[in-house]
Formats: sequence, structure tokens, C-alpha cells
Amino acid sequence: MEIFRVEGLTVRNRKDNAILLKDISFSLNQGEILGILGESGSGKSLTSLAILGLLPPGLEVESGAIYYKGKNLLSFSPEEWEDIRGKEISIILQDPLTSLNPVLTIGEQIIEVLEAHLGMDKRSAWKRAIELLSEVRIPEPELMMKSYPHQLSGGMRQRAMIAIALACDPTVLIADEPTTALDPTLQLQVLELLKELNQKRGLSIIFITHDLGVMRCIADRIVVYYKGEVVEVGETQKVFSKPTHPYTLSLLLSYPGSPLNATHA
Repeated sequence: MEIFRVEGLTVRNRKDNAILLKDISFSLNQGEILGILGESGSGKSLTSLAILGLLPPGLEVESGAIYYKGKNLLSFSPEEWEDIRGKEISIILQDPLTSLNPVLTIGEQIIEVLEAHLGMDKRSAWKRAIELLSEVRIPEPELMMKSYPHQLSGGMRQRAMIAIALACDPTVLIADEPTTALDPTLQLQVLELLKELNQKRGLSIIFITHDLGVMRCIADRIVVYYKGEVVEVGETQKVFSKPTHPYTLSLLLSYPGSPLNATHA
């Protein structure tokens, strides 16, 4: 069942009239992991900001719609955005060290979200925060509650970010390059965690990356971006074995693990 749809989204820079996203369209089904694949500057992260109503100053949506549960998010008031952002649609970013508050412990940051969005009292929020940290496979969650971001490894910080993103039990999670700063072992652990959350919670995930190996590992379907446009959409296995767009083909031929390398050798 479709839960989320971007339809004809075009984003423009008011300063120079440059079109940064052109006629972007894709859908996300309930319980699906949808990958957005493209090189740096192709518009992947800009799409996530548009979805959350957080476009930088000077950028504007020129046309299109973003439907969530049948409602066009682009018509929302600031108050309506506050009701949905971080609660029903949440995001984790590439670098948790800059995303997390350096002067608050991990526990304080999770509790802050639970109190602000769900109205929990301190005691209930503390208990729920420990449950969330356990869910994202953090050992000794009580110790983590008292830790500051700079005291943690990159992998633990990313898990903490995921716990915060899950605090309000969102329907859709946007994961924007969440494994880029991690070594291969930690990358795999985070991917396995996201797949587990997808299956256990029925969480719908939009996974953004430039890494073909990561994409092949996690996504059910792929949306391929090139210079601010969608050039291909399809099931992951089909896109990797039979790409229809020349850009997708060139991407795959540059990827050592691609099955196409054997046929084009």
C-alpha cells in the first residue's frame, strides 16, 4: 500500500533561477525500503529537505506535490509541519557528531524528544529511552544514557541518532547517507539494524546514498538521480542487472561488484 508520494517536484533557486530539482516523482510503500541513488550534488539530500519542509533560504518549490497519507505536505501550515516533522516523518543524517547536541548527554537528548513530542514525564521518558537504546543494539544502555556524543565511537553515535529518530514511533524514516562516515564493518552493522527495524516495526524507509554496494544491500527499489532529475526507477535486482538509462549503466559499470562487469568485459 502506498503511504508516501512525491509528484512532479520542482525546486528553484530564487537568486539565479537555477532549477535544482526537476519534475521529481516517486512513491514509497508501507514497509518498503526505497533507495535514492546518485552522485554528490544530484539533488538527493535536497529532496529530503523538501519532504521535511526545511528547504534552505532562497530555495522554493516551484511546482509539484508531496503526499503523505493522502495529504499534500506542501500545503501545510508551520503548525501542521511541527505536528508531523520528527514524529511521523523522521530523519537520520550522515554525521551524527554535528547533528547531536555536544553539551547534552544521549539520554537527555532522547528524553527531550519524548517530553516535547509525546508529553512524557521524566521517569517514563527515562525508561523509554533505555528501551530505545536497547532496540538499536547498544550494549549497556544505562551507561550510554549518561554519555556525551564526543565520548562515543562513530558507530555508537549513529545508533544513538537512530534511537532519537525512532523515539516518536515514526511511520517514515529518511536515512540520508547514514553509513558514509563509517568503516565497512560498522556500515554493515547499521544496514542490518535498519533492515531489522524495517521488518519488526513495519517502518518505511527512504535510504539516500551514493554507494552502489550499500544500495544493493538494503533497498527493495531504487530511484536513480542525475543532475536533479529522476532517470530510472525499478526493483533493485532489476536495476542492477538490466538498467534502462545510460547513466545508470555507467554507474554500475564503475562498481566492482556489479554483475554487468562480467557481461561487458
